[in-house]
Formats: sequence, C-alpha cells, structure tokens
Amino acid sequence: MSLSKFIVGMTFALAIVIGWSYFDGASAGTILIRAVICAVIIQAGYFLLVFAMIAGGTPTPADKIRGTGRGTILDKVAEGEKLGAGRSSLHR
Repeated sequence: MSLSKFIVGMTFALAIVIGWSYFDGASAGTILIRAVICAVIIQAGYFLLVFAMIAGGTPTPADKIRGTGRGTILDKVAEGEKLGAGRSSLHR
C-alpha cells in the first residue's frame, strides 16, 4: 500500500467517524477524542502492515550474496582466537 492511498483512506475514515459523531449528537470534545483514537488505531494498523510486509518478504539475490559473506566472516572469527584475547589488562 502506498502512502498516498493510506492518507486518502485515513482521511475518509476520519471523516466518517467525525460525521457519525456529529450526527449522533456528540460534543466537540467527544468528536475530537473519537477522531484521535481512530487515527491512532489506523496508524498502528498501517505500521503493523508495513512491518509484516518487510518481515515476510523473501530475500533478494543481493541479500543472499550479502548473507553468505557474513557467514564466512563469522566462521573465521570462530576458528581464530577469541575477540579481545589479544588485549592485556591494565591492572596487573
């Protein structure tokens, strides 16, 4: 979902909530609270949607190439000496 579609959809949803609250006879404070709650729920849903799209995506060939390079570096560190083993203590 693109950002422009999200903004248009959020605007329509907020307009419906505000219109419903107005015709229901709610006070201005209640209308404002309902609009803010609606906006927060929509924003949280959009965040979760984008997060799910990123987390559930399949890795691209470039990601796979980068991943193989990282594995060999980590293997070399495991085979060699431990990190920090070459440091000597200042307090002898």
